[in-house]
Amino acid sequence: MFLLEHDAKSLLAMHGAPAPAGSLLASSDISDASLPAPPWVVKAQIAAGGRGKAGLIRTAKSRDELQSQLHAILGATHKNMTVRECRVESLVGDAVETYVSFMLEPVSAGVRIMLAAQGGVEIEALAKMPGALKSAISAPEAAALHAAIDELTHGLVPHLAQALNNAARDLARLFLTAELSLLEINPLFVRRDGSWTLGDAKVVTDDDAMFRQPHLRALLDGRESAYPEAYRKQHHGCDYVVVDPQGEIGLLTTGAGLSMMLIDELRATGLKPYNFLDVRTGGLRGDPARLVNVLNWIAEGPRVRVLFVNIFAGITDLGEFSQLLIQAFAQTPTLKVPIVARLIGTNLEAAREFLAARNIPVTTDLSEAITHVRRHLQ
Repeated sequence: MFLLEHDAKSLLAMHGAPAPAGSLLASSDISDASLPAPPWVVKAQIAAGGRGKAGLIRTAKSRDELQSQLHAILGATHKNMTVRECRVESLVGDAVETYVSFMLEPVSAGVRIMLAAQGGVEIEALAKMPGALKSAISAPEAAALHAAIDELTHGLVPHLAQALNNAARDLARLFLTAELSLLEINPLFVRRDGSWTLGDAKVVTDDDAMFRQPHLRALLDGRESAYPEAYRKQHHGCDYVVVDPQGEIGLLTTGAGLSMMLIDELRATGLKPYNFLDVRTGGLRGDPARLVNVLNWIAEGPRVRVLFVNIFAGITDLGEFSQLLIQAFAQTPTLKVPIVARLIGTNLEAAREFLAARNIPVTTDLSEAITHVRRHLQ
């Protein structure tokens, strides 16, 4: 899960990293807002880079100026994302901008560390300058990371070398403790006294490790609206993403690859699927609750006109699944659309018989199923 900057800093602060005091605001009305000390930096909270160049990071010295900047940023669109919230934090002055990052390397089963004595918005250009952006791959354990950090900071200006070494060691600990996939601090502010603080933070978590991460679970529970897909996965046991808000076909599918393949097939024929779904039928265990949740989410699609069920069943009994589907459909009064089912696998005939009694066509052929879907859309 890619964390928005405010949440990334909150998570890192929970683990002991120094960050500027900040507040999350969803309105330009600051009359009752709890604000950090001025002057401020106002930062749009969207999962996209280039915010500064797009005018979505601004400074403010007075409350009137802050309100004006919030009004300008909230509601703006950047890279097809609408700004719903801003982080307002105290401006960090009299500091050098540096760069530190840690990233999992799946091929080597290690951690790539990158470090530079110069950070900021043009960090990408440093990769083209020999020696400016230092990099090493380390084993994912503290002693090895510390040794790599010592090597990377060797030869830097003394006060920067010490500050970056201290910061990188602390961040390495956080990277391991929070079980992150990516931790990038750009800029990392270093002051003259050797202290440091987070300027910006890019964090990608390992969702499979979330059950061991109470800080992250608490953050997610309080931020459902910002991370609906991750919240649903953790609390409802399935992966669900709206891929086209104007889509006409709700998908009830199992298997991430199968769902993505189906989306591609539908789009290739000119049809518009509404959602991606890996419902994980093996986790239903005779209870339609998960299917009810999914159908309610699909019902939120303003243009959904047909439900396409596409299930390849190995362990799952299709006879049982079809009964759960009908139960769930009956418990979802907001979704009144025809159903097309493509089913393959265990106990298919029982499913076919059960669904046929409810005038739901069942086929094993994808082309035939798509033809049924298209008819309902005409």
